[in-house]
Amino acid sequence: MSKSSTQSIPDYSAVPRHLAIIMDGNGRWATRRMLPRTAGHIRGMQAVRRAVEACGKAGVQYLTLFAFSSENWRRPQEEVSLLMRLFVQTLEKEVGKLSRQGVRLRVIGDLSAFEPRLQELIRQAEESTQHNTALHLTIAANYGGRWDILQATRRLLAEHPELASAPEQLDEDMLTPYLSMAFAPEPDLFVRTGGEQRISNFLIWQLAYTELYFTDSYWPDFDADALTHAFEWYAGRERRFGRTSAQLAGR
Repeated sequence: MSKSSTQSIPDYSAVPRHLAIIMDGNGRWATRRMLPRTAGHIRGMQAVRRAVEACGKAGVQYLTLFAFSSENWRRPQEEVSLLMRLFVQTLEKEVGKLSRQGVRLRVIGDLSAFEPRLQELIRQAEESTQHNTALHLTIAANYGGRWDILQATRRLLAEHPELASAPEQLDEDMLTPYLSMAFAPEPDLFVRTGGEQRISNFLIWQLAYTELYFTDSYWPDFDADALTHAFEWYAGRERRFGRTSAQLAGR
């Protein structure tokens, strides 16, 4: 488990070790083409495959994709139902391929809201890929950053009830293991497609010192070239983590 970026300066390189993406714009991509929004989500799955392949080739070690937020239940029922079906179909069809590519799959979020069949497919996928190390692929589904912090706090207090009467003993090191992404370093680069410029309750603890990259491209159009452009932008960033530019230059 890595130290947080507010506690120590993490290792980093020109290629992000951990990339986090909000895959936004599927519905608008379809609407602009006079197609139902659901067609955009289907096309977006192709972009997921491209991203996994491109990240593997680039040397990214952790890829985290925001697939379905805890707020997305507010969308039209038809769209939500399709997203759930796509999730099931993807797990049924893609896990074997991911495993052959050396990809380890995890799903984070409040999975209790999903139907039993989907929960079982998630469990099987995580178990069958648990020994893979080429790329750690995490899907955030029914996930919210505030939920994550709250559930971590509840679990911590359940295991350490003495902290309720001694809150001054609580620190980041104690809470971090209970967060959903405790197994991964904090994201180096965050990408959001679709033109919006917000993090929308995604990894709000972990993004404290992440470089934020926003693009107008809709997710179905986000290809390997677009990812390369994001990496080039990232490589040009000065990552100070509270230090000055003079310190980085050794002056």
